Amino acid sequence: MKAYFLLCNGCEEVEALMTADIMKRAGIDTVMVSPYGTKDVIGSHGFNIVTDMQFGSSGKYDEFTYGDGDAVILPGGMPGTKNLAASKGVVDMIKSYDHLGKLVCAICAAPSVLGENGLLKGHDATCFPGFESALGGGRYVGGPAVISGNIITGKSVGCAIEFGLAIVSKLLGEAKASQVEASIYRA
Repeated sequence: MKAYFLLCNGCEEVEALMTADIMKRAGIDTVMVSPYGTKDVIGSHGFNIVTDMQFGSSGKYDEFTYGDGDAVILPGGMPGTKNLAASKGVVDMIKSYDHLGKLVCAICAAPSVLGENGLLKGHDATCFPGFESALGGGRYVGGPAVISGNIITGKSVGCAIEFGLAIVSKLLGEAKASQVEASIYRA
């Protein structure tokens, strides 16, 4: 299993790294991707992140390079979410993954990117409080993490563990998610 994390400048660092950590513990290959022509991204709290790959100088999504994944993950944060929405490469990738029935996951403010592009129509979803109106036909149901078909949404940085476990559960099954949860000694 492989999952691509799309990290823009201003992304919420904990949402990206905690989710990736939970998934790595489950044995999922996690690949951090910058949609810019550089691997360097600056998070919303000023942390410098060096990603594994970048879209290239054109900023375009290349299905031959990134089409082998099983999931794409969008961390939230500001202005990271706005930067995700403004990236044609990001939008092309999430639409492609959705069209193929692959997992499309977003946390915090980032479900608004899915909503703006019609990916939440008919789906239950959660998001950071105040972004409910940006779900674009999705039904806000609250909760820390929501699985609805091939879409997984998370509420906030405080729900990153639940979000990661929901992705593990969908990709590898509930038993694997329970095993990972037990391994981190969560109270």
